[in-house]
Amino acid sequence: MKDFESIYFVGAGGIGMAALERYFLAEGKKVAGYDRTPSDLTRALEAEGVEIAFDENPELIPAYCRDKEKTLVVYTPAIPEAHAGLSWFRNEGFEVVKRAKVLGLVTENSKGLCFAGTHGKTTTSSMAAHILEVSGIGSNAFLGGVLRNYGSNFLLSNTSPFSVIEADEFDRSFHHLKPYIAVITSTDADHLDIYGNYENYLESFAHFTELVRPGGALIVHTGLDLKPRPQDGVDTYTYSLTDGDFHAANIRKGNGEIMFDFVTPTETIADVNLGVPVDINIENAVASMAACWLAKVPADAMREAIGTFMGPKRRFEFWLKTPEKVVIDDYAHHPDELKASISSVKSLYPGRKVSVIFQPHLFSRTRDFAPEFAEALSLADELLLLPIYPARELPIEGVSSEIILKDVTCANKKIYSKENLLESLQNLNFEVLLTVGAGDIVNLLPQICEEVKKQKH
Repeated sequence: MKDFESIYFVGAGGIGMAALERYFLAEGKKVAGYDRTPSDLTRALEAEGVEIAFDENPELIPAYCRDKEKTLVVYTPAIPEAHAGLSWFRNEGFEVVKRAKVLGLVTENSKGLCFAGTHGKTTTSSMAAHILEVSGIGSNAFLGGVLRNYGSNFLLSNTSPFSVIEADEFDRSFHHLKPYIAVITSTDADHLDIYGNYENYLESFAHFTELVRPGGALIVHTGLDLKPRPQDGVDTYTYSLTDGDFHAANIRKGNGEIMFDFVTPTETIADVNLGVPVDINIENAVASMAACWLAKVPADAMREAIGTFMGPKRRFEFWLKTPEKVVIDDYAHHPDELKASISSVKSLYPGRKVSVIFQPHLFSRTRDFAPEFAEALSLADELLLLPIYPARELPIEGVSSEIILKDVTCANKKIYSKENLLESLQNLNFEVLLTVGAGDIVNLLPQICEEVKKQKH
């Protein structure tokens, strides 16, 4: 890494790529890249010093990134192989590597706290990074969401022995890591377009458990189908909401707060107050605190950090909160995440009408889990369903949002285009509105909130 003077990122606007771009800027490298469309994140990166082009024409690659001896090219698997800029770098003999390999290289000389799982990894890794920051120990944290406490998805420390990494199973990316402490939150089937079947998906997680360094630890949620294969010298622990080596006890709810006691194998840390008081975050806090407890973070620092944790953007984020109207946005894009998100909202606002705007993410995921999506969305009182966000995929014949909608059982349900959704909001009346999905639905939120504010109580 030290030999390269510049780093070029193909897919520079991805959240995972952004953390690496910020790392290399901090290392004094010149950083540039390509992305398909501008976004709040690309604008933030440009303001920090990343030069980004939004056309794949190789002529737009900066002069300082055209020397193959001095430039490393990093790409994300979401980029098509036929991408013109990527093809130019390969044809010219540049070193071209996946993001996951670079992440493995920059973290291999640290004690990595790596958080893996179908869901929960962004919040748990973010909590752990915040705990280490509050404790004064710090970390180099590479996260999959922008932390509201810091306005970034990357935290830098020149002195800490720790790194915090969101260990992504997509494209087997997490196999490039060498964790000191690994946490596995969940292994529900996902990314079957990559893995083919659930058995291969589970095997990928089992291999990840083999990568934990001797002298380190593996923390696994109870009840998973996974059969871990840690090396000799790796301590293995379990956790869950109310069971396992690490769990919560004495859970108390009231006045918009959630408090609990954190139980470890040797001590109980009393009166932990959740900064983002939704049910799913109790278990997320248990996972992150377990990793930090094994990393010997003091109890008082953990208690303070969980209490001040504001969460990552797009993870149960309040956009509007008045006595009459509430708008919450969540990144949930898997049926289990969707079920947890809707259930949390209904728990927070009992007796109030909960409306859900959902944008499915990927044709393959919609095809693979349409009945499960329908079951989760049936928890809503009202459903506004958008067309599928394709991301990296081409359409699949016969796969549309309609295959979800037909099995949804709530009385009020309808498919809207993004355009007619905004027009239709004038004729609807929301009490509690939850917007969910991993696509570009977040871009509609400013307009959605403005329309909700206009609605009669």
